[in-house]
Parts: sequence; C-alpha cells; structure tokens
Amino acid sequence: MVVTNHGLQPPARLHGLVSWQANKVATLGARLTAERMPLGARADFAVLAALEEYGALSQAEIGRRLGLDRNDVSGILAQLESGRRVDRQADPGNRRRNLVTLTAAGRQYLEELQQHADTVQAELLAGLDRTEQRQLQSLLAKLLDSHAAQPA
Repeated sequence: MVVTNHGLQPPARLHGLVSWQANKVATLGARLTAERMPLGARADFAVLAALEEYGALSQAEIGRRLGLDRNDVSGILAQLESGRRVDRQADPGNRRRNLVTLTAAGRQYLEELQQHADTVQAELLAGLDRTEQRQLQSLLAKLLDSHAAQPA
C-alpha cells in the first residue's frame, strides 16, 4: 500500500491503476532529480547523452531524438558551446546546417551529471533489490517500446 507523508492512503481504485502509480513514481523521480540537478543540467544531460551515443548530430536531429523544440535545443547548445562542452561545425554534406559534436569537456560534464542521475536512481529504487530493479526497468522498457514514441 502507498502511504503519503500524512498517513493517508489513496483510494484503492486509484492505487490499482498502473497509470496512476507510474505518474506518482514519475513525480517522485522529478522531485528527487530537482534536488540533485538544476533544470538546465537535466537538459544538458539529455543532449550530451544523445551526442555520446549517436555521434555528430544536427540541431534538428537532436530535437527529434529528444522530443525538444528547436528553439529549446538552440538555447541548450549555446550554453553547452559557451562552456566548450560541444562543438558546432558546418556539415560538409550540407553547408546550411551544423553538426554538433561532444568535446572532452562535454564528456567530463556528462560523467558528472551521470553521477547525479545515478544517485537519484538509487534513491528512487531503494525499496527494490537489484533483481527487482532490473525487472522493473525491463518491464517499463517493454511497455514503452510497445507504444509510439511521444515527445518529451
């Protein structure tokens, strides 16, 4: 049973809904993340993780992969570029667009942000043993993969 800070339990009809439970877990995760990582750093983490995994990407492709508006991506990249965490160069195949790449400073910053994310995940999942954590992650991935991708 889920018990709030005030000892009150939600109605069983709500508690039995996976969508309600997932929303509560998402809210808890967002609160824990906000305690450990400023809002800008969360966006930085997403962009840097995409560049690390997929290599050089255009600004538009970053937005599509992350479900972010192009103006938001532009602001995030400007901030990362000012810190020399990413580099933008003209795409040799299409001079009208830039390719964004991760720099060594960006990789180091991504590792710092990963440590914060790992701390949040450990706190969020503390009520589960390692096997249960892996099962939950696997089931959530399966569930998400069974539906069309949604914007962030």
